[in-house]
Amino acid sequence: MSFQDEPTKFRKLLGDNPKIRVLEYLLEGRELDHSLTDIAEGSGIDRVTLFRLWPQLTKEKIVIHTRNIGNAKLFKLNLQNADVQILLEMFDKIINEGFQEKEALTEQ
Repeated sequence: MSFQDEPTKFRKLLGDNPKIRVLEYLLEGRELDHSLTDIAEGSGIDRVTLFRLWPQLTKEKIVIHTRNIGNAKLFKLNLQNADVQILLEMFDKIINEGFQEKEALTEQ
């Protein structure tokens, strides 16, 4: 079982589908820029599936192009986008609650 196959609290709440997996990956690595290959592999989806989702994510300015390295274009979560800021806040609360629950279980 790989990391992508483990159910996370975020995916349990919002559904385990390719778009949620991509958002989760980008939210976790919010300060970094990523190639499309990295995003597909990191979120555990096929590149073809990512290419179908990508136009919507760029149109809504959820992700922004940051730079090119050779032929690879790198993208990053658009931290200035109001919708992304709401997602970040929600993601952090969900993750922190999950850590607190695990911590409480290990203390018992």
